[in-house]
Formats: sequence, C-alpha cells, structure tokens
Amino acid sequence: MALEKELETYKNKLSELRSQGHEGKFVLIQGDRVVDFFSSYDDALKAGYKEFGLTPFMVKQVASVEPVFYASRPINPVRKVS
Repeated sequence: MALEKELETYKNKLSELRSQGHEGKFVLIQGDRVVDFFSSYDDALKAGYKEFGLTPFMVKQVASVEPVFYASRPINPVRKVS
C-alpha cells in the first residue's frame, strides 16, 4: 500500500508531535523520518518535491481529531441514451 510506512510513522508519533506544539501544522514525513513542519500544505509539498523528487513522501496536518468526509452517489444516475 502506498505511504503505508509514512502513515504508520505519523500514527506512532502523533502524541509526541501534539505535545511539542505542532498541532495544526503540516508535517513532512518520508519513510520513518519526520522531516520538518510547515504552516501551509503548499509549502510542505514544495519542500517534499524539492528534497525527494518523485520518491514517495507524505504531507499531513497534525490533528487530534481526523475529519470525516462523506460522499454519496446520485440516486438516479444520468444515463447516456444512444
């Protein structure tokens, strides 16, 4: 699974990141390494591409509570008529 190691690193270090005052910041993680923290997603993403190129890395906002997003599909899907 893509970014499995990075997600595991984030979960394992979450309480430490929060206690160090990084709540709300964006963390750049590559493998099992927490690289740095940024005030915006864009800044973290740019730094990740600059340092790692196309090697997988993860940018995630440090949050106590993960937001849940719901998506639904249309009840009556539009169908093409031939």
